[in-house]
Amino acid sequence: MPIYEYVCQDCNKKYDKFIRSLTAKVELKCPKCGSPRGEKALSAFSARSAGSLSVGGTAGSSAAACGPAG
Repeated sequence: MPIYEYVCQDCNKKYDKFIRSLTAKVELKCPKCGSPRGEKALSAFSARSAGSLSVGGTAGSSAAACGPAG
């Protein structure tokens, strides 16, 4: 269930909209001016990976180089 960013075409306010389903009809309403004229904005996203752990529970060589010594 993604959260999309929109920009109001009337007042230029950015706001988020939680979408329950990709097929659901989206009712947009700007929280600042009440306009229904929102346009989906391009936004950055982040991803997290678990990384590589060895048998001893320490991070692999690439991650170990970034951690504190000792």
